Amino acid sequence: MDEKAMNLAPVILCGGSGTRLWPLSRESHPKQFVDMGRGRSLFRETLCRAIAAPHVMRPVIVCNEAYRFYVAAELFQEKTDADILLEPAARNTAPAVALAALALTGRGNDPLMCVMPSDHAISDANVFYAALGRAAALAAQGRIVTFGVVPHAPETGFGYLEQGEALGQEGFAVARFVEKPDEERARAMLAQGGYYWNSGMFVLQASVYLSELERLAPQIYTACCQAWEARTQDGAFCRPEERSFLACPADSMDYAVMERTSLAAMTLLETGWSDLGSWEAFYQQGQKDDGDNVCAGDVLAVDNRGCYLSASHRLLAAVGLEDLLVVESQDAVLVAPRDRAQDVKEVVARLRRDERREYREHPLVQRPWGSYETLALDARFQVKRIIVKPGAELSLQMHHHRAEHWVVVSGTAQVTNGEEVRLFTENQSTYIPVGARHRLKNPGVIPLVLIEIQSGAYLGEDDIVRFEDVYGRHEG
Repeated sequence: MDEKAMNLAPVILCGGSGTRLWPLSRESHPKQFVDMGRGRSLFRETLCRAIAAPHVMRPVIVCNEAYRFYVAAELFQEKTDADILLEPAARNTAPAVALAALALTGRGNDPLMCVMPSDHAISDANVFYAALGRAAALAAQGRIVTFGVVPHAPETGFGYLEQGEALGQEGFAVARFVEKPDEERARAMLAQGGYYWNSGMFVLQASVYLSELERLAPQIYTACCQAWEARTQDGAFCRPEERSFLACPADSMDYAVMERTSLAAMTLLETGWSDLGSWEAFYQQGQKDDGDNVCAGDVLAVDNRGCYLSASHRLLAAVGLEDLLVVESQDAVLVAPRDRAQDVKEVVARLRRDERREYREHPLVQRPWGSYETLALDARFQVKRIIVKPGAELSLQMHHHRAEHWVVVSGTAQVTNGEEVRLFTENQSTYIPVGARHRLKNPGVIPLVLIEIQSGAYLGEDDIVRFEDVYGRHEG
């Protein structure tokens, strides 16, 4: 392999909201950070696949500002580091990849980038790595390379690539990009041959991308450069300047560059692949039982056929169902025919219109110090499970409208309550009155787990006045 092709930087994009995977995916906790019954999150699967690839550098992660703590928590779990770039707002993939390219060239080198969305599933990592090697060889020659997935069905939910002239043994030029077709057209393309699913993954040299972006989409290029030049660093997070970035047009990498450049190339990826954009995709990827059902979690299935059944927090019993989706979460349940999986986004739109918390909030919330999960919620009380990482601490804060009662389940809690600082251990508890300045810290070497009971007239997360915070937060 060319020496340049051995200098590969993974770039993971994780800004999507995944509305078609409600109720497990929410605006504040999207699908890439949720365990969808596969044992770990899609983001973590992508991260592990990226850092296990041959000849890779430190990854770059581009994500929404609101998701920064989820990314940090996943990196902590994998004991790995990355450059984390925070988009002030979603502007699609072309600006996101530009920020990553600017970050990488700013390191003083010009590596190849392997751009990967954080919510894809790939069945055979070794097949992917072999394709990655071919793509890197083409990218080292100045090509902008995407992966054409060998199709096994006339899918209408994916875009397609038409194969062009051969480029040696590594791949082909891209003759054209085809928008998501209807079923008749998809069948015709597969019968003709030479058409592949557009994976949305890319391998390209950072400077080549910036040069083509400047030529083909100068507004995006200029806005990203200005935002990058005025960036600030906040601990582990890099923040491009907000005003310049908000002036950037929102466009995908396909539309801004790939469909207009003469450098577009493709290499073939012949393994199970999906962008997991709907529950039907999870059904197709899942392991089927004798009745062609896919079951995730604590599911008791009796005489069902062709169903996707997912339980997150309790037993799900299903009897005599056919071709249905049933997805249980802590605070909502989805039931729909499998062939209506794409219409879940309409449920989310209605929840958003009605300003219901279920469209946005998830019971489990990550914070830089750990996480909290809502276990029960009513008009004047709320119960949470709080987990604080070893050595971590919450802000020194107070609440105007609620009191809190903390019960230690495991570990050791150092509690500041007014002027008093005390240690509490398993089965001990303390009370924080309304208006009292307080802080929670884990001085131990194991996670601190406690139950928090809130009571009061208002229980919103914006009822926090921070006096000191080691993470520099004013909100969240």
